[in-house]
Order: sequence, then C-alpha cells, then structure tokens
Amino acid sequence: MTSASIDQLRSYFEVHCKQKEYVGHFSKVHTLGWNADGRRLASGSYDKCVTIFLFDSQRDTLRKDYTYKGHNGSVDQLCWHPTHSEQLTSASGDKTVRIWDARVHKCAATIPTKGENINITWSPDGNTIAVGNKEDLVSFIDVRSQKIVNDHQFKFEVNELTWNNSNDLFYLTNAQGGQGYVHIYNYPEMELAHAIHAHPGNCICIKFEPHGRYFATGSVDALVSVWDAKELYCMRTLPRLEWPVRTLSFSHDGELLASGSEDQVIDVAHVATGERIAHIPVSYPTFTLAWHPRHFLLAYACDDKDDRDRDRDAGTVKLWGLERI
Repeated sequence: MTSASIDQLRSYFEVHCKQKEYVGHFSKVHTLGWNADGRRLASGSYDKCVTIFLFDSQRDTLRKDYTYKGHNGSVDQLCWHPTHSEQLTSASGDKTVRIWDARVHKCAATIPTKGENINITWSPDGNTIAVGNKEDLVSFIDVRSQKIVNDHQFKFEVNELTWNNSNDLFYLTNAQGGQGYVHIYNYPEMELAHAIHAHPGNCICIKFEPHGRYFATGSVDALVSVWDAKELYCMRTLPRLEWPVRTLSFSHDGELLASGSEDQVIDVAHVATGERIAHIPVSYPTFTLAWHPRHFLLAYACDDKDDRDRDRDAGTVKLWGLERI
C-alpha cells in the first residue's frame, strides 16, 4: 500500500475511534471470537461461562443473546467453526472440550480430555479440533465422531496452536531453553517440517492473516514478528510494546494487525510497512482481541475492574472502531 493509503487509514481511525462497553460475565474475560459471518461474538471467562453477543451491523452495537453454562472450570479459549456460523467450541480447565450450537442454545457435545485445557483451534476444513493442555499434550478431536483420535505429547512448553489455511501444516508456538520457536508439522502425519527460532524469549501467540499469506507471532520479548508463510522469513518486527505480547489479530483484509499486552495501549499496525495506524488506550492488561471478519471493528477484553469495587472483575467486552458523532 502507498503512503497515501496509510494516511487514509489514519484519517479513518481518527474519526472511527469511539468504543462501547458491554458486560458479559461476572469475572475476567479470557477469550473472544467472531463467527464466520460476523453476526455473533462469543466470549469465555474465568466465571466458567461462554456468552454470545449478537452484532447489529446497522447500529454497530452488540446485544447479549445467551450465556452457556456447563463447564466446571475457567473457559480459557474458544473458537468458531471456520464456515458453520452456529457452531463453536470451548476449552476449559475442567478437562473437557465442549461444542455449542448457537441455533438452539445447547451443548451439542462434551469431550473428556486428559488434562486442564488452555488452548484450542478448529481446522480450516471443519473436521478436526486441536486442544492443548497444561502438560503440553495436544489432542486431536474428530468432529464427526466427537472423540479424540490422536494425542501428541511434547517435551517443551506449548503455547498457541493453529493450522495454515490449506490444512496441511500444523503450527505450535513454544519455548525451549528460554528461546521462542514456531514448530511446523506436516498434517496429518505430524512430522516436523520446520523449527523457526522466532524470538529470543518464549513465543506466546500466533495468528494467520485471513488469506494465509503471512502469520504473526508475539513473544515475552515484547516484539511482534510478521512472517512470510510460504518462504518462512521474517518480513518485519513491530517494536512498540514494552511487555509480553499476549494476543494478536489481523483485520479482515489482512492490512492491519492489532497487538495486545500488559501495556496500557493496544497497537494497531499497518502490516505492509509496520507503521502505527492507531492506538487504543487501556487501563489494564489486554487478554484477548479480535477484528470483525468484515469491518474495521475490534472487539477486546482487558483485566478490567469494577468501578465501585476495585477487587472485583468487571467482566466486560469492548467494541472499538465506532464513528464519533
């Protein structure tokens, strides 16, 4: 993109910098995700619940629709089916994975696992869910049979998981000897194809650009790295944050990358140049963020506290990118 388009994006967010706040939980929100068509936003919390919000595209507002209960532990991560807009899955510390049906507001399946689950991802073809636990065991669940079909135990700290868009490579961010790596495995064979030394500190998170052209990683070294997915070289690093990078999200067109950490700001960068397009001031560490799949709207959640009781979690979800009136 040209410098003129960068200026246009900056001008856009100078006008579209308003946010709204929605209460979804009784405790801190750990995870957020939009469904494929952008009509629903799901959040998972320490309060053991998954909440669904409906998005009104005419008014750019969220409305709390339903709260799913059933987990007996914190909901640490969730994700939607890549194309089926009414199915989502959640990973919990209660040693289960649940699949929810948003059409009928019911749990469609409960899959027992072998440990306390902390990360989850759904394959692009919709057939498999991968879940990782605190003991660095990654289990692959066949969605049709709703059973675990493969387990892989790793000897290093496993953080986030993802497939590439073509479903033939599986990625892990991890730490070995204090260094941050991205391990890439041929899928479904799970044979190691590449091990990228991505950061000088633990590599925490990974996110693919929607078109699959590149992916970003975040690390305890406070850096965000953007990688060419085909050639596996680092295109650039974003050095503006000062604390470990916990969460990343690409915009629907792949042009913007939002990064959240313990910094009191969310960075919104132009992927092609690394320049800052906008920044969002926050008062508490950012746990999770997600761009809308069709619009320049960013949902995020921080470790917010109740205004009247600072010892109590606020349980709020925020929507940023709204037009100032």
